[in-house]
Order: sequence, then structure tokens, then C-alpha cells
Amino acid sequence: MTPESLHRSAAPATGAPGRRVPRKALAWFAGTALLVAGVALLSSRDPGGDAAASAHATAAASARKATSGGPGHGGRAGAGGAADEAPPPPRFDEATCWRELERFDAAVTLESFRAWAAPLLASGDPLVADYLTERLTELIGQDPERASEVLSWARAAGPDEFEVLLTALRGSEAVHHAQVATRLLAQGMDATLDGGRRAGLLSALDTQKRFEPAALDTLTSFAKDAVSGEAGWAATRTIARVMKRDFEAKGDARPYMDALLTIGTESPDEQIRYLALSTPMHATPVLDEDTRARYAKVLTQEGSPDGREAAAHNLSVSGDSQEVLDMFAQAFAREQDTCVRWALFRFAARASGRDALPVMANMAMTDPRFQPLYQVFEQLYASGVHDFVRLWNSLPDQDPFHCLVGHD
Repeated sequence: MTPESLHRSAAPATGAPGRRVPRKALAWFAGTALLVAGVALLSSRDPGGDAAASAHATAAASARKATSGGPGHGGRAGAGGAADEAPPPPRFDEATCWRELERFDAAVTLESFRAWAAPLLASGDPLVADYLTERLTELIGQDPERASEVLSWARAAGPDEFEVLLTALRGSEAVHHAQVATRLLAQGMDATLDGGRRAGLLSALDTQKRFEPAALDTLTSFAKDAVSGEAGWAATRTIARVMKRDFEAKGDARPYMDALLTIGTESPDEQIRYLALSTPMHATPVLDEDTRARYAKVLTQEGSPDGREAAAHNLSVSGDSQEVLDMFAQAFAREQDTCVRWALFRFAARASGRDALPVMANMAMTDPRFQPLYQVFEQLYASGVHDFVRLWNSLPDQDPFHCLVGHD
């Protein structure tokens, strides 16, 4: 568990892209049904392959029959064997079906990808979806025209295919071309599409290196709209992820912070507000005076306790430490939620270190439940532990009020 864990329930899933599984490993994991489907698919594409595929299938069936003792033996050993001996596991001397997948890998093109991949995707095996995603990403490469073609397929694709298409597009180099990113955003704003599809389109933008002001304004206006729903949540997360990437590349976080605070204070959706208010903690940019003032307002006026906890965290890592301590002391006195009080208490230590002890002592007098916690902090500081991360990791109980359930 980390000191950045703020609230009492797990945050909504962020939807990470599928794992990139090496193609050579797929033979070890794909099920028999998948492999048979691969053989049938490629045989239908290769008129000369029917006899070979049939021969391979017959040989495999014969091997299985011979290994298991044939029908009617019930898995028992013949004369001279142990009566209850279990049959040996089947042996696969040749990776016949894997060779067919290698043929797929070598021969598939962008034009044939959908038709060739459909039977494999129908298996429902997540490793197959990973393989297809990786292969499609390679086919797209850096070509914006290919990326646009894949994006055009996504509009009417089924759910499983849609996920493969958008994840592959998201991971390609071509998605960073302006024309592709612009088209993705435009489709994400298309009100004729359902919310889940729009969310997927907007999530595919989260690998962008930065957002131009126009794109950021479009996403912000959409995310705070009362009817944006799932897609508004995805737009908010996308802003936060691009902010983190841009900030780490020495970019300016202020436009993104302004966008997230606007969403966090104006969206009528509590989950979207919380996401917008909490995600900056993963980038921890230095807050300017205006941003600190806006977070201070959230600390006292936000209706969601989770949002107030997020504000306490973000204020604790930026700004004048004495000003933050005074703010936390006042907020603690009027706060009724125990978990928000625990956030104010521990983040006071983060803001000012040992200098926060007098304020924390007053908090413990206001709420006696915090007196044992105050003694722990006091003892740790007296023992020479001053760094907040070390202090946090030294606590005998990081979740005394069960506020951090569901967090690492």
C-alpha cells in the first residue's frame, strides 16, 4: 500500500491495453479449439492445403487413440500392466497447428486481417486476442492511411473485434499522426455512437505525447457534460494520462490541471469528478497559486468525501507548508467524515514533516481516536525517521479506519 492511496473503495478500472504476448509463446497456451479453427481457416484460404490439413488431423487423431489405448479400454493397462494405472498424458510430437498459425503470421495482410482473424477471435481466448492485437499493430506500423482504415472498421465492429482494433491502433506509431488523432477525437465526439464505443475511441488517444489546446478544450467540455457518462469518464482519464506523459517529458502541466479541475468542480457525475480531482497525484506537478486556491475550495465544498481526500493529497505536496497546515487544521475541525480526517491527519505530516506534530496533536484532541496514531507518529519522528515514505512504511497500521480497502 502506498501513501498515495486515498479513498475507501477501489477506483474504477482504467482499462489497460492487452498484454503483448510473443508470437512464439502462443503455441504453448492456445487451446485445441483455437488451433483447429486456425487450421480450418488457413486451409480454406489455400486450396492446396486441404489434403495436408486432413492428413495432419488424421495423424493427430491416430496418435491420441494409440496413446490412450483406443476405445473400450477405459484407460486401463493391457495384460501385464497395473490394473488401475492411469493412462499416460497425450503426446504432441509435432506442433501441426502452430505451423498453421505461423503461416497466418507470415501471409496475413491488412486487407485480409479481419476475415482471417475472425475464426481465431471467436475462440474467446484472451491470449489469441493479444496475439491478434500485436500482429495488427505491426501491420499498421507508422502508416496513417492504414491506421485510418482500421479506425473505419471499428465503427461497426463487434465488441471483441472492436477491442482488438482499438488496442492495436492505440499501440501503433501511426496513432501519433495528427490526422489519425484528429479523426479518433472526432469519432469519439460522435453522438450517434453508443457510450461504450465512444469511451473506447477516446481511450485510444491516451498514448498521445501531448494535446493541443483545441483538443484539450474539446475533451474538457465533453467530460463535464451531464450526459457524457462512460465516455466522459474515459475522456477524463485520457487527459490525466497525457498530462503525466507530457509533464514527465518536461512539458507544461498547467493546461491539463486547469482542465481536470474544471471537470472536477463542474461535472455533475461524482465518479468523473473524483477521477479528475485525484489523478494529478500520479504526476504530482507543482501547483501554482490559482490551482492551490481551487483545490482549497474543493477541500471545503466538494460533496464527495473521496474528492476532499484527493484535494488533501494534492495540497500536501505543493505550496507553503504553514499555509497548508493551517488549512488542514481548519478543515479537520469541521470535517465529519472519518476517512477524510485520516487523510488530513497523515497528509499534514507529508506537508511539513515533524513540524506538523503540534497541529496533529490538536487534531488528536479534537478526535480522541487519533491519539494512539499521534503517539506512533511522535515516536517515529523521535527515532530519526523523517522522510514521509519511510514514515508511512513504518506505521504498524496504515489503514486504522478501513478507508483504503481495495488499494495496493
